Amino acid sequence: MPERTDSPPRHSRGFVRRLLDPLAGFGVTLTTMFKKPATESYPEQKTPTARRFHGRHQLNRYPDGLEKCIGCELCAWACPADAIYVEGADNTDAERFSPGERYGRVYQINYLRCIGCGLCIEACPTRALTMTNEYEMADDNRADLIFEKDRLLAPLEPGMDAAPHPMRPGTTAQDYYGGSVR
Repeated sequence: MPERTDSPPRHSRGFVRRLLDPLAGFGVTLTTMFKKPATESYPEQKTPTARRFHGRHQLNRYPDGLEKCIGCELCAWACPADAIYVEGADNTDAERFSPGERYGRVYQINYLRCIGCGLCIEACPTRALTMTNEYEMADDNRADLIFEKDRLLAPLEPGMDAAPHPMRPGTTAQDYYGGSVR
């Protein structure tokens, strides 16, 4: 005598499941269709960056225009990508670029290698190197992505003199490093 089963055949349950599975996927599609798009119109509308965004590097100056970089090369040693090259030189009384004994005569950052980690910023003892919010550095010429010192130096503000020039009368290097030179 054949056995009687009250449940539908096994193959018919699989058939129904195969029909309903795509509807679950369409449900996801339908819910995202009516959400506001997250796409930005980048070249036309630039959104502001975060305050602590790591962009292009900048070599800072003291308020009188002398450079903060003392040519110690700690930033180059800290860089894991080997993107920074610094060559220090000695200041003279005739040509003074920074308040200390030395200054960074050659300073290069290779943005083809830079990974934007900020370890160079942390290593700088005089806070000479910081990062700006500028992030548009793309170029079709590889040589233009190696920034020299003249492109990295902060622009002169009113009241600053371009280096080389002597320290302000009556000041020492400690006055500069302590922040008392205005």
